[in-house]
Amino acid sequence: MSDTRDLLIELGTEELPPTSLAKLSAAFAEHFSAQLIQAGLEFAQIKPYASPRRLALVVESLQVSQADRQIERRGPAVTAAFDEEGNPTKALVGFAGSCGVSVDDLETTETDKGAWLVFRQLQAGEATANLLPGMIEQALHLLPIAKRMRWGALPGEFVRPVHWLVVLFGEEVVPCQLLGVTSGRDTLGHRFHHPDKICIATPATYAPQLQTEGHVMVDMTARREAIRGQVMELARQLGGEAVINPDLLDEVTGLVEWPCALSGSFDPKFLALPAEALISSMEGHQKYFAVRAADGQLLPNFITVSNIESRDPAQVVAGNERVILPRLSDAAFFWDTDRKSPLAARAEQLKTIVFQHQLGSLYDKSQRVAKLAEQLAKWLGADAALAGRAAELAKCDLVTEMVGEFPELQGIMGRYYAQLDGENPELAEAIDEQYLPRFAGDKLPETRTGQILAIAEKLDTLVGLFGIGQPPSGVKDPFALRRAALGMLRIIIERELDIDLLKMLQYAETNLQKVLTESNSSQAVMHYCYERLRAYVTEQGFRPDEYEAVLAVQPVRPLDFMQRLRAVADFRGLPEAEALAAANKRIGNILRKNNDHSDDIAVDVTLLQDEAEKALAAKLTDVTEALTPLMVNADYAASLSLLATLRTTIDSFFDEVMVMADDPAIRRNRLALLNRLRALFLGVADISSLQA
Repeated sequence: MSDTRDLLIELGTEELPPTSLAKLSAAFAEHFSAQLIQAGLEFAQIKPYASPRRLALVVESLQVSQADRQIERRGPAVTAAFDEEGNPTKALVGFAGSCGVSVDDLETTETDKGAWLVFRQLQAGEATANLLPGMIEQALHLLPIAKRMRWGALPGEFVRPVHWLVVLFGEEVVPCQLLGVTSGRDTLGHRFHHPDKICIATPATYAPQLQTEGHVMVDMTARREAIRGQVMELARQLGGEAVINPDLLDEVTGLVEWPCALSGSFDPKFLALPAEALISSMEGHQKYFAVRAADGQLLPNFITVSNIESRDPAQVVAGNERVILPRLSDAAFFWDTDRKSPLAARAEQLKTIVFQHQLGSLYDKSQRVAKLAEQLAKWLGADAALAGRAAELAKCDLVTEMVGEFPELQGIMGRYYAQLDGENPELAEAIDEQYLPRFAGDKLPETRTGQILAIAEKLDTLVGLFGIGQPPSGVKDPFALRRAALGMLRIIIERELDIDLLKMLQYAETNLQKVLTESNSSQAVMHYCYERLRAYVTEQGFRPDEYEAVLAVQPVRPLDFMQRLRAVADFRGLPEAEALAAANKRIGNILRKNNDHSDDIAVDVTLLQDEAEKALAAKLTDVTEALTPLMVNADYAASLSLLATLRTTIDSFFDEVMVMADDPAIRRNRLALLNRLRALFLGVADISSLQA
């Protein structure tokens, strides 16, 4: 690598959105890195930094200039470059002029298509400092900012007002004007602890100077871990363990530059409220961390992270304790108010909430899901009445005061209120479990009623949205159909529910028949779900061709699909697998080219002539008899192992028998034999899809 220097870029702003800070920082590094690579500039690594008032990058060992490069432009062919008298044509003169040279400066190159005139020139690399302003501007322009704003008379638009800019290449400032500010080497420290300017000596000293002089922990990862450590230590001192929500931890990290954790307390009487309601009050409104005792019960304490190192921390704690009191009082009021009416009495209110204008209200959806849940319960041998009742009550907590204030408690509060109403304990759990899994890798419903309700709710949403022509498109998925499809599949597979997915979808489609505008939406959803299954099994370690082998036989039961998939993956490890996959591919090609309905024709043993085909027919009879109980029990692994014993017989058949015999009857009989053989394999999967 040529001469290199470190580069520092820092954009100083008003406080950035805390929940977006990590994403903005990562995107800034990603887009600036792409700009450097596109320009052909080599570097060692990029280290992103971010705090509430700044986005920064340190690029280590960045080339000071681009490498020189040979440029070549091809002009007209020699045959078209000169006229009959040898004078340059207008095309040649024009080409030379566009290159800024005379015709005599052009060279000739020979190719397999003839001779051409070319212009060659060694182009000196551009100095990196000259390229940086445009690169920085482009990287900032590409940041994922939902709404850019203009501030007063300042030029440019950004998410927050910009106050300073540092662009330091080695020890030198790179002149640059962006978003109304001019670059320099001065940054600002903590808004209160060190509001004065700090002169950055070199990019390498940037983070250490801010921390030691400016009271700013600019490394976001280090700041997050410092907060986590302080919070955990305070919780330990309180005799408990901190409830650390990763999203809250990220948000707090985006709110402070110099974290100082402090603990406070509240009236123990509030512990009579559901723990989730208390935690939501503390996290959502105040950005506090709750504390649990060893037995899992909440302690009457909280931990807040201040952005200052106060000389009188007791005053800070007292202020936070005063602020949390009305929040907890509100939660207590909502709890008392909601308990005055049973969940069932709230069902009518669901008629006022639109789920989707074509699919009706939440009440309409609840009624559809209830019918679907009852039917699904019957198929699974579960309590249909309990499943239907759970579906009717499932959305009633959405109209409670508590969920109105804390939407993230939907389902959770329904569980509490159902328990207080004396509903079946499994029904109460199901109301909470209907939303599972909430995200990738989340837990699944434990109760059978919860599993049924979660599947039914997702089925109705999927078939409904597809049925009115609103499937996900690109990145747009407002009803989270991708998550619904994958969540439903996970419940069916991981909870081992032997359910016919197509049958379920068709029942859901019948439920929605009066409002659907698209035909055969159940098939469309089936295809969509199996595309989601493709991603799921890939994450499980299965190979794409194994998935395709099973998909080819169109299993309608996801659990059965997975059983076949595991069998195919095991089969692949057998020594006979590769030869049998090739043989099946050959058989498939022969049958496709001779589509004479040989599958409708039984093998006539009197037409078997060669010993190899007689041996294959006899072997098929024996294998078919042994295979029947294995297939009845869905023992696909044993089935494929049994079919693997056919390899030698199949090889002999293809070595010794001419399938396309001249005699039409013999030819058709041999095709029927091959069709019978292929059908045995297709009973499990199309192993011809397997790649070597």
